[in-house]
Amino acid sequence: MYDMTEGKIASQIFRFTIPLLIGNVFQQFYNMADAIIVGQFVGKGAMAAVGISFPVMFVAVSCIIGVTMGISVLVSQFFGAKEIERIRRTVSTGYIFTFFMSIALMFVGIALNDFLLTLLRTPADVHDDAKLYLFIIFLGVPFSFGYNLLASVLRGVGDSKTPLYLLIFSTIVNIFLDLFFVIVLKQGVGGAAIATVISQALAFFLGIYFMIKKNTIFRLHRKWVFDKQLFKQSILIGLPAGVQHAIVGIGMMCLFYIVNRFGADVLAGYTAAMRIESFAMMPIFNFGMAITVFVGQNLGAGKLNRVHKGVVSTLVMTLSMCVITSSILGLFPDYLISIFNRDVKVIEIGSEYLRIVSGFYFFFAIMSVYTGVLRGAGDTFIPMLVAIFSQFILRVPLSAYLSTVCGTKGIWWGVPIAWGAGMVFLYIYYKVGYWKRKVKLIHTPLENALES
Repeated sequence: MYDMTEGKIASQIFRFTIPLLIGNVFQQFYNMADAIIVGQFVGKGAMAAVGISFPVMFVAVSCIIGVTMGISVLVSQFFGAKEIERIRRTVSTGYIFTFFMSIALMFVGIALNDFLLTLLRTPADVHDDAKLYLFIIFLGVPFSFGYNLLASVLRGVGDSKTPLYLLIFSTIVNIFLDLFFVIVLKQGVGGAAIATVISQALAFFLGIYFMIKKNTIFRLHRKWVFDKQLFKQSILIGLPAGVQHAIVGIGMMCLFYIVNRFGADVLAGYTAAMRIESFAMMPIFNFGMAITVFVGQNLGAGKLNRVHKGVVSTLVMTLSMCVITSSILGLFPDYLISIFNRDVKVIEIGSEYLRIVSGFYFFFAIMSVYTGVLRGAGDTFIPMLVAIFSQFILRVPLSAYLSTVCGTKGIWWGVPIAWGAGMVFLYIYYKVGYWKRKVKLIHTPLENALES
């Protein structure tokens, strides 16, 4: 656990972010292993199948993002206010709901698998592999949901190291199992999906063991309760965040729909570029997560002045990292794409995307920091509205139109334009300051919570 309500602000945020960053390096290795191994040992069609599956799963995972975000904000604020009993009740409530929700989504995902791929106009030579990959991945949804909630809870109390250790273990297992199922057993994309599910399950069960046996805050003494009041509060905070992630995922699916018009080669190149971009954006996401926890704890402790100083420090650190990542992706895109597949057309398309988009990562970085601030305060509705506007009013329509004028380059240019608009709106809202009124949860008497 890590109390961020006292001490040097910049060093606290940086120290909290480093385990997140290392963990997400492994998370991206985890996510990229399937694409790299099937791309190199099965072919570009198999890699495209894994890629087209990503936005579908992103939308599915968005269903749990709302719950985990709400739970994490409550935990961080209660931790800042030293309300330990509320933390326990919040964790118990979150896991009871997550269990039933994940089972329901698993069956819905399996039932709609083929329909979703058809809706995306998945190329015929990719469709069957993508369908098999998604079917197996959906079977592992309960493990994925369980782990994500676990990691969010731990981060809410300032523990970014335990999720890191679990990710390192899970990533190593996934890579070895990928190699075994794909190369040794010749199971193709199905084998890669099985490896992913097994490694997710192991990370989840190990995490549960840690929470129950090793940390006194999370020892529920076998008394699992579903607190209706805390559940309502977590949903009020988390639902807009979940909707926001779902909107981003649907926007990604719409882009894949546009990309699929250009064939499997363009799809494979875009898939490789997206995997590399997810790596490059890790510092942005991690600083956004860090400022969320920092804001939650300090608002819970009533220290608004530290919040403002934390925002400035986080912006400086995030933008500094953007300079490095944008430079690398802009200078060496061909080499990076070739890690996934060495087909000339695939490299050309993937490099084209990286050269255009990487120069505008600072738009996304600023947007991410202010989104993290608002989430830490429990104000998740405005970021949701910004996501709706930037995705469906700007990004998707612009990409669709420009693709008819400029080809694939037109698709990519819609991305930074949407980021720029989102950045401006969130900055203005932050400066206006309405988000400061959202921190009311910790002022409810504990006795009222225990009556629910």
